[in-house]
Amino acid sequence: MTTAVLDASVIVKWIFPHRPGESQSDLALTLLQSIRAGRLDVIQPPHWLAEVAAVTARLQPALAEEAVSLLYALEFPVMGEIEVYQRACDLAVSLEQHLFDTLYHAVALSQSDAVLITADEQYYRRASRFGGITRLRDFQPS
Repeated sequence: MTTAVLDASVIVKWIFPHRPGESQSDLALTLLQSIRAGRLDVIQPPHWLAEVAAVTARLQPALAEEAVSLLYALEFPVMGEIEVYQRACDLAVSLEQHLFDTLYHAVALSQSDAVLITADEQYYRRASRFGGITRLRDFQPS
């Protein structure tokens, strides 16, 4: 079974599926159904919930507390070993990207069966050469 690392660009689609300009929400919601049905494992970097909470609080403050509670209840395992942070730092420097973005990728690269699923086209274009990453629209669970 494939293990997924989901960046904030995917998870935010669960919260705001009908937000103007939010494409591929149907794909993100299908992914959530696969996770809830036990057909897809997930592992996340330590900051994932804080990042999604920050986006939610900015876009729709009244929804933030409930969204955080629901996401927290998913109980996604977190990987925060020093090697993940070190790899994320290397990626951030190499790609000239924010460390929060590269932490997701570093988690995926640290697991032999993991893949980062992203809807962030800019990050994907820059980082795809390192492997361990796919676009939400291209993801096919094994």
